[in-house]
Amino acid sequence: MTLMKMTRRVVLAAAAASFSFATPSFAEEAVDSIHFLIPGGAGGGWDGTARGTGEALTKAGLVGSASYENMSGGGGGKAIGYLIENADSNHGTLMVNSTPIVIRSLTGVFPQNFRDLTLVAGTIGDYAALVVPADSSVKDVNGLIEAFKTDPAGTAIGGGSVPGGMDHLVAAMVFQAAGADPVAMKYVPYDGGGKTMAGLLSGEVQAVSTGFSEAVELAKAGEVRIIGVTSPERVDAYPDAATMVEQGNDTTFVNWRGFFAAPGLPAEKLAAYQAAIAKMYDTPEWEEVRARNGWVNIHNPGDDFRVFLEGQEQTIGDLMKKLGFL
Repeated sequence: MTLMKMTRRVVLAAAAASFSFATPSFAEEAVDSIHFLIPGGAGGGWDGTARGTGEALTKAGLVGSASYENMSGGGGGKAIGYLIENADSNHGTLMVNSTPIVIRSLTGVFPQNFRDLTLVAGTIGDYAALVVPADSSVKDVNGLIEAFKTDPAGTAIGGGSVPGGMDHLVAAMVFQAAGADPVAMKYVPYDGGGKTMAGLLSGEVQAVSTGFSEAVELAKAGEVRIIGVTSPERVDAYPDAATMVEQGNDTTFVNWRGFFAAPGLPAEKLAAYQAAIAKMYDTPEWEEVRARNGWVNIHNPGDDFRVFLEGQEQTIGDLMKKLGFL
């Protein structure tokens, strides 16, 4: 077994060991409204997670109303800085984030990290995928690797994260597992999933690394082809998409997503948010949203969330060093 394969499995093992699926007991407190702060553009994984969660919470009657604000910039740092700097006026705000808050802190994209925020809960996992236009001559992940080996400069991979960010990291893991040089891979960053897909369909890039949930509807509409998913088994939301593993590429990865609040959030407010999220999992409204997006339920509230993030910070940091990103 190669060191890279071992490292990928360590990352996943740490995630599996750290997530808690138990529903905690919180005080019964109603939430009148939540304002969701989204650190990236429309159409991306953060955007879909915030809006899907808000949809489920409001339709299930757990939250009175939900509003949404996209605040792109600085690889997510603009929204984090805004939440911290305006903490006293943002007690009704939940910011969505995911693995990139760990990666971008490690790489110095922004100076803050998850310890500067109130940790509310990790809520879902989303597998990653490599995607090509539906009319591409590339039919599977091995075809993409062959195209890269034949013409490295002409085989650009797009993603909705900064260089060295999660989409870049996932694509590099796939290339490394296939025996291709991940450092030589041409990576083109976009601001969010919507712009990434636009770049793909316009021909700016030949493939994109993205969240599985961001690609599913386009694949169903016949606009793109998912050539590989980082799940251990095919995902029910779109079983036509083959996994990396079944194509001989030993890459598995799941990106957690969850919610953070401003520092200094009153304890009773935090308890109310956590209680609403805990109850959400048992509602048909949430199951409809989850199934539609192909998400995995990963409920990891409060202190358990912190333990997981600290573990991921260590394991992802070690992996990025081995890939040359740190």
